[in-house]
Parts: sequence; C-alpha cells; structure tokens
Amino acid sequence: MLELASSGAKVLHNRCVEIGKKYNIPIYVKSTFELNSQGTLVTSKETMEDLCISGIAKEDNIARITLIGKNNKIGRIYNVFKLLANNNIAVDIIVQSLGEHISKDISFSIKEKDLDEALELLHQNASKLDIKEINSSTGMSKVSIIGLGLANNPQVLAQVFETLYENNINMHMISTSEIKISVLVNENVAETTLKELHKQFIELPNKDYILI
Repeated sequence: MLELASSGAKVLHNRCVEIGKKYNIPIYVKSTFELNSQGTLVTSKETMEDLCISGIAKEDNIARITLIGKNNKIGRIYNVFKLLANNNIAVDIIVQSLGEHISKDISFSIKEKDLDEALELLHQNASKLDIKEINSSTGMSKVSIIGLGLANNPQVLAQVFETLYENNINMHMISTSEIKISVLVNENVAETTLKELHKQFIELPNKDYILI
C-alpha cells in the first residue's frame, strides 16, 4: 500500500500508511459514496493467499535529466545526487550507461516542478562534476506494478515488455525491485499503459504468474 500511495495511486496518503505500519494500526479504506460500505482492510496480518500483483499506479508530471560526462566519466557521481539532495530534490529512477563515443551517461527522473532548479544547479556545477552536456525531457509519466516476489518471477517482467511492444508504447526507463516494476513512458500514452497492464495483471487472474 505504501508503494501504491507513493507511486501515484490516489487512495491513501503515503504518510497515513507509514504511521499505520510504524504503530501497527489497521487502516480501513471506505467509500465516500457508500455510507455503510465495509471497505478494505489494510493490515500486516495475512489472512488469505497473497496475490503476486497488488495493484498498478500512475504518476504524471515526471521529467528526465541525462548527464553526459567529460573524458568518458562523470567525476564523483555521488556528488551529483548529493547536490540535488542538499536542495531537497528527490531522484527516482536512475540508469547509468555507456553512451555514444563510450562516454558514461547518467539518466534519472525527478518531478517536473523541480526541473528548473535541478538544471540550474547542475549547470552551475557542471565543470566541477565533469559534466560535458545536460539534456532534459518533460511530459512523462511513471507507471508502476506493485506486488510481492516480482524479482523472483521473470514472467512478470517479460509480460510487461510484451504488453508495451504489442501496444507500440516506447519505454524510456525502467526500474525493478522485489515489490515494484516502474516504467517511464510519454504522458500521452500513460493512460493506455496503465489500462493495458491492468488488463494483463489484474483482469486476467488465472495466469500462472499471478499467484505466488
């Protein structure tokens, strides 16, 4: 639930979930339209078989920054993120790769509202950080699949790639963990991405990879 809330699902505030987890407080999520609805219980107590996929969320207004290093490297990469952290700019997906001319490139995503400040800071410190070029893109969204045991179930990731390919959706970045797979796509196809992944992982529960 914390991953869902932090990834853009507009059900619970992530601070609410953090407090519930810290103090072991069960949380009832109830409908604002049905006064006597039973709602859904969010708790750490397992009372039924866990589903591999718990939910899919979308977060809009994401920007991407790409840094191209001088002399085939970016000096002391940790200083890049330390600079941003000291100015309260949160970084999400991070990808390091060898770019054209064998230079080391770093791409990462941030919230669009922080883009101007981040670019100003990076340009001011480009020489000290051995940054040759700074590129940025806006109008992106992050779509995340949240569940349990994702890292140990390669079929889930394979199905994500297949779904994006079949719907002609270009993926700019991807990050994976034990409980989350996030893809960065153009904002104009984010809703389609969300719906198609929901169709594959939520609406078709009989597939072998859905149950742990």
